[in-house]
Amino acid sequence: MTRVLVVDDEPQILRALRINLRVRNYEVDTAASGAEALTAAGRHPPDLVLLDLGLPDLDGVEVIAGLRGWTQAPIIVLSGRADSTDKVDALDAGADDYVTKPFGMEELLARMRAAIRRSGAAADEPVIEFGDLIIDLAAKTVTRAGGEAIRLTPTEWHLLEVLLRNPGKLLTQRQLLTEVWGPGYADASGNLRLYMAQLRRKLEPDPARPRWLLTEPGMGYRYQPGGGAGADGSAGGSADGSVGGAAEGSADGSALG
Repeated sequence: MTRVLVVDDEPQILRALRINLRVRNYEVDTAASGAEALTAAGRHPPDLVLLDLGLPDLDGVEVIAGLRGWTQAPIIVLSGRADSTDKVDALDAGADDYVTKPFGMEELLARMRAAIRRSGAAADEPVIEFGDLIIDLAAKTVTRAGGEAIRLTPTEWHLLEVLLRNPGKLLTQRQLLTEVWGPGYADASGNLRLYMAQLRRKLEPDPARPRWLLTEPGMGYRYQPGGGAGADGSAGGSADGSVGGAAEGSADGSALG
């Protein structure tokens, strides 16, 4: 059974998530503060953490840093902070995903399943398919089904490889720039936009409406296996129901806030 640690200082949200997750066969631990969260995680190591940033004793980013000191369990941030700076800070600290309150229970459950799949997947996937394209990371080749080779520059390869080795995970602009170009280029967002555009022109059927190399506006980029962009190439979208208000909601996935 998957163990989930839910960290939030609002009792209604803790109770609603505990009920909804337990009826779906998750083992649930809860904590109302950063210190409680770190203690609970040490006592019963979680398979996944749902973390609010606005805690009474520690900032959520500090909790992420504390957890990342010893565990790679996926961390999904649940927060009422809509500012992209807060999201970027949390992701840079080691969070795997970010959901803004209020949110739909079904959306949260889908993100949890995706995060758990990613954490259990093999770190290296040598061959990946983009429609009719075959990408061999070990051989560093891209070919169409008919055998036509597509040439990528070394920088394009490095950027693509970082994205492909983190399927479904939102990577911030700072993370990608630091990984591909180095710490001195952490603010060179123009480089990143240029090379993402080049990759899309070479790999996407319609570069203006990408299926796999998605943009998270104001935050970064995501490789989405199987495709899943909206009409504008972003990975955004909203659920019908929501979580994050004062109401407790129900265990059938209806609105909780």
